[in-house]
Amino acid sequence: MNEEFKRKLSSRKLWMAVAAFITSVLVLFGMDGDTITKVTAMITALGSVVAYMVAEGYVDAAHNKNDTSDQPGPTEKRQ
Repeated sequence: MNEEFKRKLSSRKLWMAVAAFITSVLVLFGMDGDTITKVTAMITALGSVVAYMVAEGYVDAAHNKNDTSDQPGPTEKRQ
């Protein structure tokens, strides 16, 4: 998955736009307020989970890339 796609998936603006669109469609089809509230809550919850997963993946990847504790430094000797 490329970095730009990951960044977009973790965008709060994207998830709010998705929630607003689906909420509007539900209103258009005459769904009751309770159903609309539940669907909107699920979309925002899903957005939060996806954003957390992408952010943690990014942090883990950066940590693994910068982690050189297993390798000897320039002044250390290999045994």
